[in-house]
Amino acid sequence: MAFFAVSRNQPLVLLSTTDLVTEHHRMYEENQQLRRAITSHAVIDQAIGVVVVLGRLTPEGAWRALREVSQHTNTKLRMVAQHVLDYAQGGALPESERAELGKAIVRHRRCGGTPVTAGPPGSPGGDGSDGTEAAAPTGPQPDPARTAGG
Repeated sequence: MAFFAVSRNQPLVLLSTTDLVTEHHRMYEENQQLRRAITSHAVIDQAIGVVVVLGRLTPEGAWRALREVSQHTNTKLRMVAQHVLDYAQGGALPESERAELGKAIVRHRRCGGTPVTAGPPGSPGGDGSDGTEAAAPTGPQPDPARTAGG
């Protein structure tokens, strides 16, 4: 028995049962891969948020920092992101990743023009444990005329 079906290469093609089963299997595998990608993307996005808060970086700087940690530690980005999320929930961050994340945060703070400030105790790069010293926070000072009630 043969069926008409849409093929990737031709709009309407006569496919055998074997061809249909093969196409079904291919589509099932593609669906599973897309589901894994969506899950990984969500984990990475959440880790970017953690690094934004802990490292006081822009989202772009946090993305770059995570990517650099992945490259420098030879760890998949998805795993680095999961480790950062675990750390944010009170777990441990592997030492190699912690050290690289601290260095990356310092690099991206300086590149982005954001001052290097001390973060919460034990935060990656926030306590100067990576060999750098934290600077005092700076920012716009309040206008004396506005704060004097006038």
